[in-house]
Amino acid sequence: MADSSFDIVSKIDHQEADNALNQTVKEIGHRFDFKGTGASIAWSGGQKAVEIKANSEERANAVLDVFKEKLIKRGLSLKILDADEPKLSGKEYRLMVTLKEGIDQEHAKKISKIIRDEGPKGVKAQIQGDELRVSSKKKDELQDVIALLKGKDLDVALQFTNYR
Repeated sequence: MADSSFDIVSKIDHQEADNALNQTVKEIGHRFDFKGTGASIAWSGGQKAVEIKANSEERANAVLDVFKEKLIKRGLSLKILDADEPKLSGKEYRLMVTLKEGIDQEHAKKISKIIRDEGPKGVKAQIQGDELRVSSKKKDELQDVIALLKGKDLDVALQFTNYR
């Protein structure tokens, strides 16, 4: 009998992220506490990063909080965000937030080790670029691995795809 398998990936739903950003722009425009602060948020470098501008460090962080709130409402994990500290640039503060996509080698090895050490014995994990393929003879073991990884607090947002 052929092995069953699934892939562990870390992908961003760019449409949902764009919707969250647009909702943040709308909320910043309407909220009284953002009036006259020069607060703005926009895509930077395609859809790989977000640039936040404001007249104070607190306002920049407040815009980031609004963006995080919108991402959560749209079902995206905050683990995709990698925010820098606000930096003074001229008269305004700029905050760069990069969106992390894909599983880097370090995290892939860490996940693979967790599966080997704590998962069922018949399960194999292979690193394939920026994703992992997990295979086993029994589907129940694969579901145990998914439950195991969901219970772990990892630094990457994981999705489980191609379950067959």
